Amino acid sequence: MEKEILLQQAGGILPWLVEVRRDFHAYPEFGMEEFRTKDKICEYLDEMDIPYQAGIANTGVVGLIQGEQDGKTVALRADMDALPILEKNDIPYKSTVDGKMHACGHDAHMTVLLGAAKLLQENKHLLKGNVKLLFQPAEETVGGAEPMIKEGALENPKVDAVFGLHVDPAIPVGKIGVKYGQMNASSDTITITVKGKNAHGAYAYMGKDAIVIAAGVISALQTIVSRSVDARESAVISIGTIHGGTQGNIVADEVKLVGTVRTLTPEIRRGVLQKLEETVTYVAKGLGGEAVLSVEPGYTSLINNDEMVDIVKESGEALIGKENVNLLSRPSLGVEDFAFFAKAVPGAFFRLGVRNDEKGIVHDVHTPFFNIDEKSLKIGVAMQVWNVFSFLE
Repeated sequence: MEKEILLQQAGGILPWLVEVRRDFHAYPEFGMEEFRTKDKICEYLDEMDIPYQAGIANTGVVGLIQGEQDGKTVALRADMDALPILEKNDIPYKSTVDGKMHACGHDAHMTVLLGAAKLLQENKHLLKGNVKLLFQPAEETVGGAEPMIKEGALENPKVDAVFGLHVDPAIPVGKIGVKYGQMNASSDTITITVKGKNAHGAYAYMGKDAIVIAAGVISALQTIVSRSVDARESAVISIGTIHGGTQGNIVADEVKLVGTVRTLTPEIRRGVLQKLEETVTYVAKGLGGEAVLSVEPGYTSLINNDEMVDIVKESGEALIGKENVNLLSRPSLGVEDFAFFAKAVPGAFFRLGVRNDEKGIVHDVHTPFFNIDEKSLKIGVAMQVWNVFSFLE
């Protein structure tokens, strides 16, 4: 496919892309509740005459574009869910549901994937292989990628590689960001239950103060990253909630702490969690009580495949110019559910610039004023289509 033709086609469907994105934006739905969203996606795929399977991982949709020439299968992924945020933008397509908002750009991600599907279907006679379309639920909550994989989203035909993108309000519209290797962190939710012994506050020596023990545990946790992790690596341990005690004049017998752990590699993740277990157990014991650590695994680290990133980088240089392709030097300690797809098959995840200072489109994701410059939609479409053709070639 020729670059000029692709750019012309992507620009030609921009009004349609804007319409699609604004409809998604006006009707946000939480993870695993994206029923209207699913139905709209199926409606669009029906109009394009693209076969699909709906209901994967509850509300997910998997479409398939079969090229007219034999070859490999590449997947494109978009997440579907919204966030529990009350939108404060004064726009015609503002969220119609109080307390729900597409504040992370998933409305744009779905739109880009539908736009790419539209152009790929129209040009499938040029495709040397197949394209899977992965519309994934619940990126912001329980995670829909892993359930989709378990239900066969990467099989029949077997997917050989996958591309994904995320809008980025730190990057101006017209530019993209690419990152080799580590892209996003892993996450684990930790719960620490500290146990002591009740006593009257006037006779504290007769009890074992769970609050004092918890304070010692919290202080000790701060040394794990600084003294157990190589300073050239990254990890974060944050305690977000602490609950304990029943009354001001009673020594507390139990305190519960809940927090999060973020790490960039599986090795650092294992080491930090092991050190957490040791610290929690022995500090509490040393202060006369006991503590139990519970770990709820979250998302795995997102590590890009370098050869796949090469494709994205070359696509960007061809379509928007080398000067508009930013090489990102640092990974994010935020998490990204795409990591499970990139772990299963070679993958590349890149950033799509959506910032426009002149229009006041400058607010970060997960905030009530987040928005995008919709010209980014045609760039995202062109990038994903070019990525597909480049990989299948």
